[in-house]
Amino acid sequence: MPIKIPDTLPAFTTLVSEGVRVMTETVAVRQDIRPLQIGLLNLMPNKIKTEVQMARLVGASPLQVEFSLIRLGTHKAKNTSEEHLLSFYHTWEEVKDRKFDGFIITGAPVEQMDYEDVSYWDEMRQIFDWTTTNVHSTMNVCWGAMAAIYHFHDVPKHALTEKAFGVYRHRNLAPASVYLNGFSDDFQVPVSRWTEVRREDVEKKSDLEILMESDEMGLCLVHEKKGNRLYMFNHVEYDSTSLADEYFRDVNAGIPIKMPHDYFPHNDDTLTPQNRWRSHAHLLFGNWINEMYQTTHYDMDKIGTE
Repeated sequence: MPIKIPDTLPAFTTLVSEGVRVMTETVAVRQDIRPLQIGLLNLMPNKIKTEVQMARLVGASPLQVEFSLIRLGTHKAKNTSEEHLLSFYHTWEEVKDRKFDGFIITGAPVEQMDYEDVSYWDEMRQIFDWTTTNVHSTMNVCWGAMAAIYHFHDVPKHALTEKAFGVYRHRNLAPASVYLNGFSDDFQVPVSRWTEVRREDVEKKSDLEILMESDEMGLCLVHEKKGNRLYMFNHVEYDSTSLADEYFRDVNAGIPIKMPHDYFPHNDDTLTPQNRWRSHAHLLFGNWINEMYQTTHYDMDKIGTE
């Protein structure tokens, strides 16, 4: 089944051109099934690009998914038009009485700040707590993952001496995990962050399981069974050119930045990068959605009551 998004959303045309099946409200109501309700709390500056990246992965599922775009109410976006936000987004306050089978919380360009210094930290804390009663399973990404694991488990983040930036090999530490079904023993994942969560801090928490790790870049994916949460510290959702866009943005702005590791062919930034992580990104999100479907309640009112 396809993903249901507004047919006027810019992502609609992009997804169709890539072969992702999407549907309109008219078609959706003809199917006598309950679609999975998945929300995206989009904290990224370029919201349209992030919408496409996440909808691409969610829309690859054979299940019907209704995808809802959500933003903070206490923070004004500077890089996305107000018209786009008003047309396609709800604030969290507007959806907080709803239940969701799945909820994605993205990264945000605030990772070098202390959590308590982030202007919308109070709202984020409310949202994290809300997910325990209104969401069946949560996928937290990059800063969203660091903030969530700090909020729920008091696991700190640590500043890096230089930006972790590039494509790095990672290891599958839990082949029997439902989230890593079909994963290779060794695979590549894009990394772009100034901070890290360390293994020794996570290992102190008995309810956290490390699923993916890089010898060079450390932790990548952690699972919390009790809260039904995934913490993804890197960017499997990135487009082929996302790291190049970040690199050239900083180069053009005169900001010191190293060429992303193992990304451009032959380390030549005039050559087009190859995507070597796309299949595993689809596997991860497909496994997450499948596990969500297998374990969520048909009666959505029961989500969060156990």
